[in-house]
Amino acid sequence: MSQLIGRIYEQEEIRNILQSDSSEFIAVYGRRRVGKTFLIRQMFKNSFFFEHTGMSDANMKIQLQSFDKSLQKSGSKSFQKLINWFEAFERLKQLIDKKKSLRKKVLFLDELPWLDTPKSGFISALEHFWNGWAAHRSDIMLVVCGSSTSWMINKLINNKGGLHNRITRQIKLQPFTLNECEQYIKSLKFNWSKYDIAECYMVLGGIPYYWSLLTKGLSVSQNIDKLFFNQGGVLRNEINNLYAALFQSPVKYLKIVECLAKKRKGLTRDELIKEIDETSGGGLSNMLADLENSDFIRSYFPFNKKTKNKVFQLTDFYSSFYFHFLSNKTNNNFNTWSALIDNAIHRAWAGYTFELLCLIHIKQIKQALSILGIYSTDASWVSKKLTDGVQIDLLIDRNDHVINLCEIKYSMYEFTIDKNYSENLRRKLSVFREETKTNKSVFLTMITTYGVKQNEYSGIIQKSISLTDIFVI
Repeated sequence: MSQLIGRIYEQEEIRNILQSDSSEFIAVYGRRRVGKTFLIRQMFKNSFFFEHTGMSDANMKIQLQSFDKSLQKSGSKSFQKLINWFEAFERLKQLIDKKKSLRKKVLFLDELPWLDTPKSGFISALEHFWNGWAAHRSDIMLVVCGSSTSWMINKLINNKGGLHNRITRQIKLQPFTLNECEQYIKSLKFNWSKYDIAECYMVLGGIPYYWSLLTKGLSVSQNIDKLFFNQGGVLRNEINNLYAALFQSPVKYLKIVECLAKKRKGLTRDELIKEIDETSGGGLSNMLADLENSDFIRSYFPFNKKTKNKVFQLTDFYSSFYFHFLSNKTNNNFNTWSALIDNAIHRAWAGYTFELLCLIHIKQIKQALSILGIYSTDASWVSKKLTDGVQIDLLIDRNDHVINLCEIKYSMYEFTIDKNYSENLRRKLSVFREETKTNKSVFLTMITTYGVKQNEYSGIIQKSISLTDIFVI
């Protein structure tokens, strides 16, 4: 990715920071491969007074040796061996003091969590550097970045010690939206339709690095075969690297994710405890919080349920795809995904994954409904009836006394509502009203790829939303 795509809010925030007359401590975080380093380099035009990147799985001694080399690259003339992080930051201070002519000194520490090795005293040294020296100046811009979202939040942003409330700005970088992926694909001169982009999104999610691996001239299915199913595919074994780079004890996190991948509507905490044979303690709660902060899962409350019934749902498309099609499978067919196109397995996967795509783009759906300015909550709903029960893909419960009951359908063409489907929709409305006892108006809403075909039965729909609506900024 050679040019900066999207990131409108983040770009504006960094421009404001660049105009600051005070020293700034900026924390940029988000999951691996989401484009944090690229954003920082582009916005600061690589004009760093000092930059350093932490090393994965390196001990304190090696981290300090690497830091020393970065100091020398930035102009440090001292070749005295660094013993600890206090000495390392002292050397950095000395280097900065020699460059008084520069109005702003931008210090960029990438992969900060990797520097914090056990018993290294890194956090204490960083705290001393900022509180005791940099914060009192007006010319320091310390930009720190990390993929380990749990570390960035717990050790830095929510620090209870000397760094408490010391972060002046924080930017959480989210995965690309469909609109941003479309911008990226167009910048590469791919001739893909919105349908193609949506299908690719349902495999890769909005992770810029994954999209950078796509090959121009190949179809979506050919690209997926190349990345996942061919021997040596770049993303075939990405799963282990991904979780190991973000979490300590990655196997435990993968166990949770694999379990959630089998339950598309999600599981409550108690259900998860039973599924993964985990004790009911703080460990699971912390892991769930880590996964949610890293945009791998989301938590929500089912319609009309109590707080204790919070549901955790897998929202990372790559992880979901991996556990559905690659986990514990050996497949040497070079055209596996191409062979699955439009068969029953593909249709089932596309159906529930399109639901997830819609949930991720709930803001765009609300915009299409003209309700962004109205407070609302979104959830799914399942009937209590053991027989003839119904399930609602998405409910948007609005403060203006309306509930949008959303049916989500993935189709290669305009979706046709026939007599049987029309009767099924009416039954859903009836059962929902009967069981929930709601006194709100219920608007039946269809969310499809190409919209709803107009016929004698389509009048039951209050609003139709298509991919075109979901692709807006």
